[in-house]
Amino acid sequence: MGVLDHVSGIFDCSRGSARHRKHQQLQTVQLKVRIDCEGCERKIRRSLEGMKGVNQVVIDRKANKVTVVGYVEPAKVISRVALRTGKKAELWPYVPYDTVAHPYTAGVYDKKAPAGYVRNNQDPQVAQFARASSFEVRYTNAFSDENTSACAVM
Repeated sequence: MGVLDHVSGIFDCSRGSARHRKHQQLQTVQLKVRIDCEGCERKIRRSLEGMKGVNQVVIDRKANKVTVVGYVEPAKVISRVALRTGKKAELWPYVPYDTVAHPYTAGVYDKKAPAGYVRNNQDPQVAQFARASSFEVRYTNAFSDENTSACAVM
């Protein structure tokens, strides 16, 4: 906040509750919603465009993805879609295929994911299975054919 905002906050003549209002930041909220036809798409678009603070709504019917840009809270966007359209909505659970170290491990690979995406899983147990420890890497490299100083028994 700059000096002008601070001074204008001190000399504000409006009600006291308006002075303590939080300033929302511009956010991009991505949702996964099942979109079957143009009517579903239109219904979702109209329900979100009527929401206060929404600047832009982008719907990708093929990927079942809705992107909302504006001064909104993700929980309110999800509840708005669920109440107005009757469809189940959740935050977009997928990340691009390239950002995951081992995309075919259990818990990460999802058959229902759009092409080029895998499930975003921050579970530490799944991450443990996905990455080999330095102990495992050291012993697998010791018996590798590509290692020139490998065991002579092989």
